Amino acid sequence: MDVAIVEETDNPMLHRTDVTFELTHDDATPSRLQVRDSLAATLNKDANEVVVRNLDTKFGMRKTVGEAKVYETADAATEVEQDHMLDRNKIGVDAEESGEEAEAEEA
Repeated sequence: MDVAIVEETDNPMLHRTDVTFELTHDDATPSRLQVRDSLAATLNKDANEVVVRNLDTKFGMRKTVGEAKVYETADAATEVEQDHMLDRNKIGVDAEESGEEAEAEEA
């Protein structure tokens, strides 16, 4: 899977960069989490700082165009992004699950 950055727009008010990228893949369209991890590796960022908003693959093509928001920190992402986007990108899930497990152990 090859990731090419098409456009980057800086958004200092929200502590993020809006990225449009093009993804070339050999097999079926990769999952959102695979794309997030590949994009994070390309941009030298932590995966929890990247939120993939949109993936668009044309029928029969091996090329996907997508949009992502790349935050300066994972905390900035959790403050700005909507809950359903955080759930789709599995951001903050580990912290919530460990908190729920700790509460279950205490009870």
